[in-house]
Amino acid sequence: MAQLKELSSICSLIFVSLFISGVVSTNFTITNNCNYTVWPGISNTGSSPQFSSTGLVLQKGESKTFTAPTGWGGRVWGRTYCSQNSTGNFSCLTGDCGSGKVECLGNNGVSPQTLAEFQL
Repeated sequence: MAQLKELSSICSLIFVSLFISGVVSTNFTITNNCNYTVWPGISNTGSSPQFSSTGLVLQKGESKTFTAPTGWGGRVWGRTYCSQNSTGNFSCLTGDCGSGKVECLGNNGVSPQTLAEFQL
């Protein structure tokens, strides 16, 4: 476990940039600055509009942009060393959200994780 915490602190798992695009929505650009694949986890907080990024996965150096609805509040974190077993259960060594799926379905990730939280 100590090795995973050390790995998390060495690599900036996810760099999140925020761009306000008027009152309609907000765009987030996530860039994987690590030397391995990262599956961003996203969860909604409180009574904010529900949002999920289906199947978001980032290879080394890859960036993707997603649009969150007006008034969205939530968390974004990196999940690493993820896989799917023969019965279809998806899980990650770091940041796993326990949903058994690529989407976190409202669940938060467990430590170790690098987390960013927003309320728009």
